[in-house]
Amino acid sequence: MTDTQTLLLVDGSSYLFRAYHALPDLRNKAGEPTGAIHGMVGMLRRLRDDTRLHGGATLGAVIFDAPGRTFRDDLYEHYKANRSQTPEALVAQIAPIHELTQALGWPLLVVPGIEADDVIGTLATRARAAGMRTVISTGDKDLAQLVDDETLLVNTMTRDGVPPTVMDAAGVRDKFGVDPGQIIDFLTLTGDAVDNVPGVDKVGPKTAAKWLNEYGSLDAILQHADEIKGKVGENLRAARDWLPRGRELVTVLRDADLSAWVGGVETLKLRPEDEEALLGLFDRWELRTFARRLVADRQRREAG
Repeated sequence: MTDTQTLLLVDGSSYLFRAYHALPDLRNKAGEPTGAIHGMVGMLRRLRDDTRLHGGATLGAVIFDAPGRTFRDDLYEHYKANRSQTPEALVAQIAPIHELTQALGWPLLVVPGIEADDVIGTLATRARAAGMRTVISTGDKDLAQLVDDETLLVNTMTRDGVPPTVMDAAGVRDKFGVDPGQIIDFLTLTGDAVDNVPGVDKVGPKTAAKWLNEYGSLDAILQHADEIKGKVGENLRAARDWLPRGRELVTVLRDADLSAWVGGVETLKLRPEDEEALLGLFDRWELRTFARRLVADRQRREAG
């Protein structure tokens, strides 16, 4: 790590769903679901403590998707139409997770009309312009398009005993077969099944990477579309009219208007944990392991 200031951004929505599906259906004595709460609190505390990943960042935020439509729904009526309704047991945990996130000392951002990815992309771009580096904690492949020499991805929600994975530009190429600057075109060609965004029929990651390595960009591929043989060539030519809209859907915004929610990135200061608030919330949601750990840490500090 260098002395460059680091902005630590957490893709809260990505981890929220993963925590819900990865952990058992934990509940407190009142029968309220707490599994995702457990997962998110543990992940946020581990991330902040693991200075190897971020060099002791003093700036950061956790970003969640806001409820309601975004501009992508207006671009394509079937955007995310394949997703089932969010389970009530997960919905019930969102507000407590937001409250706990803030008590843990993290700035919280929920911006309507755009997605968490767009907030992250915009903040990372601003951080780079301010001479900072950015570490993005996520499990979302779409954010690989943001990776550069001052921006990397980490995935901290790994299986027990498995260290967090770190993805820089070389890691993006290893995983996808293309450079970060080609990820948007890669996703445009393959489509994004998770978000119900069509790509070119029958074009998977290997074909998309092959074309991008040969031609360099989606625009160049389309210029040579008549030279591409076989069924995939036919499918590429048939998708010409769709691809510009597909590219817009998979492109993470880097210039979203966040003025109503955050000033400069330097205002996103990581605060000390609010221990009294945390103890109250841990008691409310019966997070006894976290409460015992917090009390033990406090006693060690007081003992000198």
